[in-house]
Amino acid sequence: MLKKLHHKVVKKVKTDNEQGARRAVLEDLFYDFHRSRVQVYRMNFVRGLFFGFGSVLGGTVLIALLAWILSLFVTIPGIGDTAHQVQETIQAQKK
Repeated sequence: MLKKLHHKVVKKVKTDNEQGARRAVLEDLFYDFHRSRVQVYRMNFVRGLFFGFGSVLGGTVLIALLAWILSLFVTIPGIGDTAHQVQETIQAQKK
C-alpha cells in the first residue's frame, strides 16, 4: 500500500515538473518574440483583419464558382431556372 502511494506521488511530481518545464520553455519563446502586450494585441488585430478578409473573399469565390457550375445544368428543373436567372443577372451587370 505504501509502495503504491510512493509510486503515485513520484509519478505526479515527475509529471508536474515536466509540465512546468514545458510551460517555461513556451513562455520564454513567446516573450523572446513579443516583448510587449501592445505588439501582441496589434499582431492579433491585423491577423483578425486578414482572416476576416480572406473568409469573405473565399466565400465570394466559392459562391461564384457554385453559381457558374449550376448554370451549366440549365436543363434541370428548379435548379436550372435559378442558375439561369443568376447567369442573366451577372451578364446584365457586365453590360
